[in-house]
Amino acid sequence: MEWKEEDVRVGANRFSERQPIGTAAQSEEEKDYHEDPPAPLFEPGELSSWSFYRAGIAEFMATFLFLYITILTVMGVSKSTTKCSTVGIQGIAWAFGGMIFALVYCTAGISGGHINPAVTFGLFLARKLSLTRGVFYIVMQCLGAICGAGVVKGFQKGLYESKGGGANAVAQGYTKGSGLGAEIVGTFVLVYTVFSATDAKRNARDSHVPILAPLPIGFAVFLVHLATIPITGTGINPARSLGAAIIYNKDHAWHDHWIFWVGPFIGAALAAMYHQIVIRAIPFKSRP
Repeated sequence: MEWKEEDVRVGANRFSERQPIGTAAQSEEEKDYHEDPPAPLFEPGELSSWSFYRAGIAEFMATFLFLYITILTVMGVSKSTTKCSTVGIQGIAWAFGGMIFALVYCTAGISGGHINPAVTFGLFLARKLSLTRGVFYIVMQCLGAICGAGVVKGFQKGLYESKGGGANAVAQGYTKGSGLGAEIVGTFVLVYTVFSATDAKRNARDSHVPILAPLPIGFAVFLVHLATIPITGTGINPARSLGAAIIYNKDHAWHDHWIFWVGPFIGAALAAMYHQIVIRAIPFKSRP
């Protein structure tokens, strides 16, 4: 078969991009998918809706179960004298990623399956939910995390207190800057995956995307844990870090605690900006 020089030169880009870019890409006439309008900043009407409180309860329960399973896994690895007799770091990473996969699947239709204040913050910046709902979600997530870690401590208090309680801290040999950077990049990976997995355009064009959305999100959590457990124990979820710190409540748990709020929120903001402005080319201002 004879190849044309033009085919070789342009390669995979032989067909030009016909879809307009920038603000022109938002023309309703050219869209083949439906996108929800931006959420209002304040939505007082939500406070009188049962679905609002039901979503908050779902976030509480999901974060409670998330901390319960994952911290128990961490304790199981910590108490062993040899790592070969436990699931090890890979098992901890699978516990975090697997629980996110299961819980996002269970709660996506009720609350959106955030289970993480950083995810909620990123989606709020993208105007996917109101400030009212965002603050409520974060409060319920933090309460759920505290209760989840508290139940683990109730089961095995001595082990919990002697093995660090699953609290996040920057490991020896790493600077605070390294820990902060790890949290920023790790959360960016997670929140960017959330945006991509729940994108309205992909959902409309690929019918399997809504069903499989929890899988890439959970897998992103798994991979980030593999990379950053040796650095910070992997936060990327301020509620998870807060719950473990409050229940463990020792000095070293609070020493670098700010990193596990500042890092995830910066990472979430960067992911929201990247997806909304660069990938989706959505303008800052609404069209008149």
